[in-house]
Amino acid sequence: MSPTTLAPPSASAGIWPHQQRYQQAAQATAQALFDALDDDLRPHILVLGLPTDPASELPICQESPEVGLPAEAFADVVRQALDMHGGGRVHLPTSLSQQAMSPAMLRRIYEFRSLRAVLQQVLDELDEDTDYQHFTGWPTQLGGYFVFTILRVQRRPLRSYPSLLPDRYYTDGRPLANSLLVGAMYRFNEECVKWLNEPEPGAGFLFRPRETEELLRVAGKSLLDTPAHALSESGGVNGGTDAGAAGLFFTLNTISSLRYEGGESTGCLLLARRGHPNLEEVFALTCPTELTDYRAVRKLLEMTSPDVSLLADGEKVYALGRQISSPASGAYDPSREDLFEIRFVAHFTWEFNHGGQTLLRARYGLPTLPRPRLSLNRLRRDLKRTFQLTDPAQVENLWQVVLEASHQPKGTLLVVTTEALAEADRLKLQCTLIEPVPLTPLITRLITAIDGAVLLDPAGYCYSIGVILDGKASGHGTSTRGARYNSAVRYVDSSPYPCLVVVVSEDGMVDVLTKENLAEGRA
Repeated sequence: MSPTTLAPPSASAGIWPHQQRYQQAAQATAQALFDALDDDLRPHILVLGLPTDPASELPICQESPEVGLPAEAFADVVRQALDMHGGGRVHLPTSLSQQAMSPAMLRRIYEFRSLRAVLQQVLDELDEDTDYQHFTGWPTQLGGYFVFTILRVQRRPLRSYPSLLPDRYYTDGRPLANSLLVGAMYRFNEECVKWLNEPEPGAGFLFRPRETEELLRVAGKSLLDTPAHALSESGGVNGGTDAGAAGLFFTLNTISSLRYEGGESTGCLLLARRGHPNLEEVFALTCPTELTDYRAVRKLLEMTSPDVSLLADGEKVYALGRQISSPASGAYDPSREDLFEIRFVAHFTWEFNHGGQTLLRARYGLPTLPRPRLSLNRLRRDLKRTFQLTDPAQVENLWQVVLEASHQPKGTLLVVTTEALAEADRLKLQCTLIEPVPLTPLITRLITAIDGAVLLDPAGYCYSIGVILDGKASGHGTSTRGARYNSAVRYVDSSPYPCLVVVVSEDGMVDVLTKENLAEGRA
């Protein structure tokens, strides 16, 4: 696409008329996307413009409502990138370089790769000894500038999640994701490039950011394309077709959504080429079953057990078998990255694992990071925001109660409210009243064994059990969650008192709901 023609900016002006609105919309999109994964990431968006001609006197431009980066650090980025591009020091994936592309298109790809690589190196140097990390997207040429959308996230949560090896690519040269977070970054950057290539980026009705759930699904697809690529390299999945053709993410979502004679989809599927040294076949299928034959695969899952799984090459189920230690090479070496586990946990819920680590958990079609089921820091923050509760002894007591409730296999609800006694009286016809008692792990285990919510105050005293919650219909509810979760949302939204509800689902998922969390989309 030819660059948009714009008037040269002054040192105090922007590159194009709507760049502030573009930055704000990109910030809102990033905030929603990365908060949905981990709200400790705290994303921040910076728009950076570098003159396309290093010899020009155009100023370096930044658009950021917070702290920008030192402009002098970027003064030589374009010159270095052009030198790198001219010297052929940026290598494209073989699959891309072999495609039928015009020389002009290949030159542009090399140029943009060089720019992105040099800018990322500068950002990495600036980020040394900081608690955050910057990631640059692909450049877009606007007028006399290369415009980059730069994402900043906190380093600690970013590094707390497992990932696969990097540097794998689709046949068109796009990078494959080695984690869900990286997949989300790629998808966000792709959206930014699309917006910047609109006639007036950030202006009017043409600017339509995609929904967070849509971006998450695409990020999940990108991550699941990575094992398809690995199996393609090792001889599976048609021996080398485009990884994206496998469509593993959507295939697994569909399989997990099906029931067999009323039962939920549970069991394990191991993805590896046939003949893998760390797999032993119990029996093989004469005619392998396509993974896209969803009902047939769902039926085969009924034969799996804790130590016997379906074996598939990313395209077809070819046997039932188990993972073993090879007499020649011993236990599976995770650095090989050619043996992956798909564990179907419950209805419409599955996990993608490798080397004993969970990289993705999908529930009702939405991928999430494998966050801890509970976080003391998050609970401490929510108690402080909701009740101004900071007493260490009370916080620790509530933490032990919540921790015990999270082990309830059938799920449960804990409702913490400042007016627990009044609410117990109001709901007395739809609950079981008890003498106020300070909750201990033992008492918590006993009273969460029955249906209904447990009503307690911030001091940890319980007033009623088996509570059927009420509340008005809420805009924060979702059809992808069950009745327990949505009733908790309605109660929190309708309550005139400060309250916090812990929702423990049967599949082990734990949500902490407060008015603030629901308003911020962090529940």
